[in-house]
This record gives sequence, structure tokens and C-alpha cells, in this order.
Amino acid sequence: MFGGERLSRLGAFSPQFPDAEALHRGLAHWNHRRLAPAFPSADWRETLDEDLRMQRIEGAFIEAFRSHVAPLVEDVPSDPDGFIAWFEALKDHGPGQWDPLFDWLEGEASIEDLKWFLTQEAAGEAGFDDLVAMTQVKVLDRAKLELARNYWDEMGRGRASGMHGPMLARTVETFELAPTIDSTLWQSLCLANLMTAFATTRRYVHQSIGALGVVELTAPTRVACVDAGLKRLGAPPEARKYFALHAQLDIEHSKAWNAEALHPLVSADPACARHIAEGAVMRLICGEQCFETYRAHLWAHAHPVVYAAE
Repeated sequence: MFGGERLSRLGAFSPQFPDAEALHRGLAHWNHRRLAPAFPSADWRETLDEDLRMQRIEGAFIEAFRSHVAPLVEDVPSDPDGFIAWFEALKDHGPGQWDPLFDWLEGEASIEDLKWFLTQEAAGEAGFDDLVAMTQVKVLDRAKLELARNYWDEMGRGRASGMHGPMLARTVETFELAPTIDSTLWQSLCLANLMTAFATTRRYVHQSIGALGVVELTAPTRVACVDAGLKRLGAPPEARKYFALHAQLDIEHSKAWNAEALHPLVSADPACARHIAEGAVMRLICGEQCFETYRAHLWAHAHPVVYAAE
């Protein structure tokens, strides 16, 4: 699908961004601040000036990345059925798929290895529910309805105990993890920054829909491996619930997203196919560079496996 080109690293987006770590820590801190509920303040003009400065930096990052993936999406089908076939093939042939990290997490990683992995993932989590909510604004009615159904599932269908975000938070609490921006690898922050940029910027709404859709498409196999690894090591069901749920639910979410969001959008405007594809590929590349960086760390610092008592 990608012509055999290896898409393992984005590097630091040189020459525009020679220091990727500083870029993504800065964007992550800004996103944390700007998305938090706040009160009116006297320095709102200064805040707007800072937001504009950061939006220019964010925009330059996204546009450099778009240029990077342009050759990969130039021949994407623009007819709805052809596009859906192309999109669904990303599950098997897209960047980062079937990374050996996840078989290792399932069968060999120690609890300390999994705790390190979960800390990185939690710190880089942008909040799928919020991303969907911000993305759906003013989109085509049929697609909006599908994003609404997805959001309602993310919100536990109105039950606090079923909300997906707090499920992940309970995993963090169970293992006494302490995810922070400054202790997280920049590759994980890059992924969250990408998803946040897409969802909060209306010119990238189709990229956001593609990126969110490809998460639903590709996540089930990975989260099933994480769930199995935690179960092997004796983790309680409550700590595994987030992963066990998404291993099954995201399969149905993906089918519905493709049929009820992607297909109608491309039918209504074939020009959006390339933008949806672009977002999907960019999201997969970010995941791929995370997996490679995680492996490099974990396999260099692998802990001996200690199984829980039967």
C-alpha cells in the first residue's frame, strides 16, 4: 500500500523543527492550559497573543507533517466504496501495524514493564470523548449522528461507571502511576498534540475524522494484547476493564464509523477523501514512532517476569 517505503520515524521535522522534544513538550503544556476550564481574567489579551503564537507553531508542525505524507495519499480513491476499501486495508498494511511490542507485552513483559508502558500511554492520552465532541461541530448530519453515538458510548451511555475516560484513570490509580508531560517521551506527546490540533482546528476536521476512525479500526488487537498481559500478571479486572472493553467495542465502532461517517462524507464531497486519508496515515505514523521508541526503551531495560500467585 505504501510502496515499500519505511515510515518508522518522523525525526524532528528538520530543518523547521530541529528540537522535536522541546516542540512537543511546549505544545503539550499549551494544550493542557488552553483546554482546561477557566475564568475570565484581566490578562486575556496576553493569553490571546500567546495562543496565536502557539497556533502558528502548531500549524507549522501539522503542515510539515502533511507535506511528509502527501506522496502516500495522492492516489487515494475518491469513490466511496473504493475509499472505504483503502481505509480498511490500513488495519493490515498501515504504518505501525502488528508491531512486535504488543506480542511481547502480552506474553513476556513484567508488571514493571507494563506500568512504564501504561504511564506513557496515559500521559499521551488526548481524551477520545473530547476529541469526538470537538470534531463533530457542523459536520454532515449523518456523520454527526455517528460521532454522537460514538460519544455516547464513550460517556458510558449516561452512566458514570461506564465512562471510558475514568476507566483509564482507574487503571492509573490502581497501579499508582504518575503520568506527567515532562516525564513522557516526546513521541507520545506528539501523538496527543496531533490529535488535539486536528480536533480543535476546523480546517483539519476531515483529518480528525480520519485519525479518530483509524484508532477505532486498529486499536482492538493492540488493547487485547495489553489486557492479556495484565491478566497474565494478575492485574484485577477493574484495572483491565478499559482494555478489555475496547478490544471488543472498537470493532463495532469501526464498522459503524466507516459506514455512517466516512462513506457519507466521501459521497457528499469526494475531495474530502484525501484529507480523511491524510489524518489516518498521520495518526498511524505517530503510533508507529511511539511503538518503536517504547520497544527501544523497554527491551533495553526489560524487567524479569514475576507471575502473580495462583
